[in-house]
Amino acid sequence: MKNLKITVWFGWVILVILWNYGYPEASPFLDVLIAVILSLFNLILIKVIKK
Repeated sequence: MKNLKITVWFGWVILVILWNYGYPEASPFLDVLIAVILSLFNLILIKVIKK
């Protein structure tokens, strides 16, 4: 289970980095919003995989 959380966390970090480099003109609000949305997606992904 710990490896799954670490893997999903690294996936989240990579997606956030891709967002920041892909859309450098995005406002700070959008940066935070996307990070929160990706975080929620990762939590849902962990729950689905655990089943």
